[in-house]
Amino acid sequence: MATVQIATRIDEEQSRRFRTITKALGTTPADALRMFVASFNAEGGFPFETKIKMYSVEAFDNESEATDFATRVSMRSIHEAR
Repeated sequence: MATVQIATRIDEEQSRRFRTITKALGTTPADALRMFVASFNAEGGFPFETKIKMYSVEAFDNESEATDFATRVSMRSIHEAR
């Protein structure tokens, strides 16, 4: 089977981290990319969940509610830290 070369450009820091991690895993960047492509093709898309998390935020009705909420969160954090 003939092979082809796929090229892309990435940030220098991302490249450094990628090379460091693949080495720590005992593989090479090229092999890691081949594994990703094989998994991508086998899954028919990304071999992991890809989505943008959407958060819903509701404003407090008044300052008193905001203060009560902040107090409860603070007290819970203090209690959990003990």
